[in-house]
Amino acid sequence: MLDYVALGLLFFVILVMFYGVIVVHDIPYEIAVERNHPQQDAIHVAGWISLFTLGAIWPFLWIWATLYKEDIGWGFQSGSYKDLKPGTAKNLQSEVDELKTELSVIKQLLNQQQSKES
Repeated sequence: MLDYVALGLLFFVILVMFYGVIVVHDIPYEIAVERNHPQQDAIHVAGWISLFTLGAIWPFLWIWATLYKEDIGWGFQSGSYKDLKPGTAKNLQSEVDELKTELSVIKQLLNQQQSKES
């Protein structure tokens, strides 16, 4: 009787480990789905391939899945005009022009104040 319990426990442990490995190798795909990654299917296929390579490419899949964010994209162009919405550059240019005029007014006031002191 104890032999059957041990055999059942052995099958249970093997089954849990089998499905556990599959779930762990599917984590990059789940990250890609959550971030609405444009290459979700490729990450999913690569995750299955990584099972056959004993997880050798799995860390790279994790990095690949986490690089993309839906709101900022790949993030390599941050701070450039390519990320701005249409019309935003014009708004920025008008703000810069306003700041330049304010700065020139402040400089004139400082020059007048310095000339009165001397």
